[in-house]
Amino acid sequence: MSRTRYARSGGTRIGYELRGRLRRRRPWLVLIQGMGLDRRGWEGIPAKLRRRFRLVLVDNRGCGRSERPAGSFTVADMAGDVVAVLDAAGIRRAHVLGASLGGMVAQELAIRHPERVDALVLACTTPGWPFAYPMPAPSVRLIAATARLPAEAAWRRHMENALSARTVRDQPDLVERLLARQAARLADAGTLSAQATAGARYAGRLRQSGIRARTLVLHGGADTVVDPRNGRLLASRIPRAKLRIFPELGHLFFWEEPDGFAAAVSSFLADDGPELSPGRGRRSRAGPGRPAGRWR
Repeated sequence: MSRTRYARSGGTRIGYELRGRLRRRRPWLVLIQGMGLDRRGWEGIPAKLRRRFRLVLVDNRGCGRSERPAGSFTVADMAGDVVAVLDAAGIRRAHVLGASLGGMVAQELAIRHPERVDALVLACTTPGWPFAYPMPAPSVRLIAATARLPAEAAWRRHMENALSARTVRDQPDLVERLLARQAARLADAGTLSAQATAGARYAGRLRQSGIRARTLVLHGGADTVVDPRNGRLLASRIPRAKLRIFPELGHLFFWEEPDGFAAAVSSFLADDGPELSPGRGRRSRAGPGRPAGRWR
């Protein structure tokens, strides 16, 4: 792993990492993870993406090597952290990929700082209130049920919920591997609470219609954490956005099908993938139900 670098966002130190041969003229791609996950939460995705991009992996505030400021913070604050990282690294513009809470951060970055974003990939995320589908009821009940469990036990329950039932059944080794990877780096309760609050309070207010970056929206069709209909909402609100649904995969579909995820991201950013239709309800020319995901 490359060395950790640091940026200052206000009074908060933000850890990040650069991967790839910095002198090569490949595009920069920023990766922003979701709640409670640091830059290691991408599993093997960076190794697949660095074949075509130079990578900036950011530790969200309170995770990994990043500090957590006292009190609450907002998604806009987290977007400011990414700008601070780009400034510290001397990167003027980059592609941006955000997953879950990181997808909200990526949206906010594209809305507030359009001059910093070349192309945008939003994975398993939501456009925010007041115009979005709420968290599915099973996940709401799970949050209540695990509130008093030890951190490790609660994390296992939430990890299994974030994967599809098929993956939990057929790939138990994946669950154990991901749990082992995160066990030593679990975010503390204060960080989890602050990040959850930031995500719950995120209000897109239809501002996504102002995003001018070329955008791809990705979502798992069996996501029980963020309602998959939110992916369709995002794609319909962002001008000329593309939508791809990965059938039968869960919230963390990039762990369940890393090759398909990396290929979708790479081909879109390189603009050499299959013909994609805009996310405003048109049919895909490729036809429905492709095994590795549907383009819409």
